Amino acid sequence: MNLEPGTISIIQLAWSRLLGFDDDAMAGGRDRIYREDNNAPLLRFVSLFGKEALVGPTWAVDAARGLSGIELSQHSTLLSMSRPHGGRGLGEASLYFCDTLPSFPDSGPPVSSDPGHALALERLCPPDDVAEVGLSAMENTCVLVDETSEPLLPLAGAGYDIWKGILAHLGVLTAPAERRQGRASYAVSVAVEESMAAGLIPQWRARTDNVASQRTALRAGFVYAGTQTSVVLEGGAMPEETKQQD
Repeated sequence: MNLEPGTISIIQLAWSRLLGFDDDAMAGGRDRIYREDNNAPLLRFVSLFGKEALVGPTWAVDAARGLSGIELSQHSTLLSMSRPHGGRGLGEASLYFCDTLPSFPDSGPPVSSDPGHALALERLCPPDDVAEVGLSAMENTCVLVDETSEPLLPLAGAGYDIWKGILAHLGVLTAPAERRQGRASYAVSVAVEESMAAGLIPQWRARTDNVASQRTALRAGFVYAGTQTSVVLEGGAMPEETKQQD
């Protein structure tokens, strides 16, 4: 499965803006691009459809020029470069996108957009999972509920934030008792359909060590497009493109 050329162009536009480049920066050729920012809160390396970009202070840009893309995509490389500058890890992740409407089973659990159900789902899940996904804080949520329970019991939920008016950045959370039953895939499919109906391109980000998240993305029709690796620099705060890494 491949993404349409028009979809790829729009994704490249969105990420050019996210990284602070000109709109066409991520679309041109295969040469690596750099943006020096000595006040940058993060050191970021992104590889997207074969185009590489690094954003960070001058010392990072200078060091990166002598390194390969494979090296820069490794979290350990950015941590080593940034350690004298207070660097602390955010992680290494894979980026996936989708431009095909999902297929649904003949029937599934009812879906709720009530923010209270997202909060109730989080109360059922381990704190680390809740913090990683941030479902209840997302702009749009859809939670699968058990209609036979009273009150309605949340089973799994997906949601998305809108980035640059273009991308729907997705996350998913499943109650521990409901895992490995296809709940996550179903919830993601609902969120994908809703985001595409709103004219957005669904985006999925999964840590490179999170095989379950990667499999969920592929089952939902997402296509691998590249990587993102980031570290927070001393005194830095996280912009939107570093949050909700599944």
